Amino acid sequence: MVPKCGRAFDILDRDTVLGYPMGYSDVEADDYSEREDWRGRKVHLLGASPPKQYAVMQELTQPNLRDDPPANIVGVDWNGPHKMAYLGEYWSRDGWQPADHLSIRNTVRKSLEEIKQYWQDRGVWPETEPIDLYGPAVEEPNELIYMDQGGDPIGTREDLEAAYVERYEEYGRIAFLSEHAKKRWEYYEGLTLAD
Repeated sequence: MVPKCGRAFDILDRDTVLGYPMGYSDVEADDYSEREDWRGRKVHLLGASPPKQYAVMQELTQPNLRDDPPANIVGVDWNGPHKMAYLGEYWSRDGWQPADHLSIRNTVRKSLEEIKQYWQDRGVWPETEPIDLYGPAVEEPNELIYMDQGGDPIGTREDLEAAYVERYEEYGRIAFLSEHAKKRWEYYEGLTLAD
């Protein structure tokens, strides 16, 4: 739940996870609330780069003169790496870096690796990750998608029969509209076929 007015804090249950807007939202948290409104609650930080998220995290969790309870930061998100990958840059702890040599997927992956390292350097990254708890994903999607069409689903049986489908070690089964599109994608991703 993302509160958009001060009265929401009086109405919402304390166990409700509150979204703290700090990205491209028209309404920022400071427009309708005070920092203490967020303390003692579960909070998910919405948007902004890791350094900005970390600054807010510190403000909401560190001891203060009023002895307010700290917020419980349950998560963060930011779509900046995905947006900037299309512009040929990845996020790093030293700022945005050119990524003309990387595919969009690998550009996003590089940003995510840097973000993970940023949080690990601050001792905030959890010790266990979902793959440690649950193991690798074992199910594949029910529907094949056209990788070269931005993930559009394959509609009919005839489309599936005409598609170029391959199995890759890292990504599983992927479909393409043409053999040329398949080879081009393999080249840019540096992929090999699974056995």
